[in-house]
Amino acid sequence: MPFAAFGLHPDIVAGVRDLAFTRPTPIQADAIPPALKGHDILGCAATGSGKTAAFMLPTMHHLMTHRPAGGAGRRRVRALVLTPTRELAAQIHQNLVEMATHTPLSGAIIIGGVAMGPQEHAFRTGVDILIATPGRLLDHLRNSYADLSAIEVLILDEADRMLDMGFLPDIRRILKVLPVKRQTLFFSATMPAEIRSLANDLLKNPVVIQMERKAAPAAGITQAIYPVGQHLKQHLLVELLKDQQLESVICFTRTKHRANRVADFLERQGVASARIHGNRSQAQRTAALAGFKAGKFRVLVATDIAARGIDISDVSHVINFDCPHIAEDYIHRVGRTGRADAIGDAFTFVSPDEESNLRIIERAIGHRLPRVTLPTFNYNQQAAEKLEIPLAQRIAAIRQRKAQERENQGRRQMSDRGRGGHAGRQGHKEQAWPEPRHAAQAGQRPRENQGAAEGGGRSVGGGARQGRPKPQGGFKHQGRSGGGPNRPSGYGRFGESRGNR
Repeated sequence: MPFAAFGLHPDIVAGVRDLAFTRPTPIQADAIPPALKGHDILGCAATGSGKTAAFMLPTMHHLMTHRPAGGAGRRRVRALVLTPTRELAAQIHQNLVEMATHTPLSGAIIIGGVAMGPQEHAFRTGVDILIATPGRLLDHLRNSYADLSAIEVLILDEADRMLDMGFLPDIRRILKVLPVKRQTLFFSATMPAEIRSLANDLLKNPVVIQMERKAAPAAGITQAIYPVGQHLKQHLLVELLKDQQLESVICFTRTKHRANRVADFLERQGVASARIHGNRSQAQRTAALAGFKAGKFRVLVATDIAARGIDISDVSHVINFDCPHIAEDYIHRVGRTGRADAIGDAFTFVSPDEESNLRIIERAIGHRLPRVTLPTFNYNQQAAEKLEIPLAQRIAAIRQRKAQERENQGRRQMSDRGRGGHAGRQGHKEQAWPEPRHAAQAGQRPRENQGAAEGGGRSVGGGARQGRPKPQGGFKHQGRSGGGPNRPSGYGRFGESRGNR
């Protein structure tokens, strides 16, 4: 069935045609028709199956064919897409821009890691579709300009991942500010009990799609297990990369620290690589993804932040540097290759202490994965360096560095104070008592100094001084605070006191 057969708006069909979409994927073929009729959707499909078009195309059609009742005026947000990660939000927005190129529809992304100003501008000027991560959206909802009262379509994408990341309370807070009357499209790769409960609360007589489908990697993915000791994983990775058929590789690690260490090791071996994880800034993450897509980097080393929903075409291989301990994570990782019915390879390094994780994965997918050994690799070699520095050692190094920084800062402050005091003493020695201008011109000694020298005057603070009129009002020192007969209360040496400003 071609996309034109769905009855989509002609401008939307034109955008789909420009993207060379020829036929819908199974989730698209099942979800688009009931969504176009206004039904709520509960979709459960593997990652990489085309869920984005399955919810975005009917949403765009609804917005094109149902104009708001208010007529002309400021555009209001009419559709909201909630996603778990910044990268997925950016990917959905890019897909929207491409599919809506022949339509007047507009969209914006609301994500963390970037300035809130442009996002506030999107709220104030108005867009049709808002694509947001829950945390940053809640930041905006504390302000009056963030108005979601006109939402007609709510979409939750990768709902199970949002549950894993702890977003479920945030989602429930967001739901409280949305209109009760709306269409809800709910998509998830897996369906744990918490997600089922949330779906039951949100959806009204939904059309259920592939609900009972057993979670498993896509059929076009060739999977293999590489047994190897922990200390040799980085060397086995380099050995595999000598095969030029590994053109574009996403390498998943268990922690952010290991991702950094693997990327650094690959760079030292001459392999162009980038890294993406939660400690990288949004600009760094965007640059890494863009460079990998453009072919600048052969390997993208990532944590599970990149395991969901990011559509990177032509990923030839996925390598699990660390064996996942949850079967769903394994499915989502290997789903980065073989997307949209394409083919790909997924290799998993398994050390002896990870065998139990592998058994969990094999039980979930229903069969035993083949074990492979690399004939050209020396499995008995000793690693020259440890890949991962123990946590206690890293903490001790951080504390030592911080202590050294504080010590250096203290030395700089002492040095600055020493230089400042020496300069002040020198200036005091060299400073002459300023002579009154007229006295100096006449060649006379200043009156105060003259009186003091002749024994007929008093010291500067000791009473009335010759040559200077006594201030009226009975107070001598204008530098002191406090009132006087002719002086308003609340005035001090700098004029008005703080209380009167």
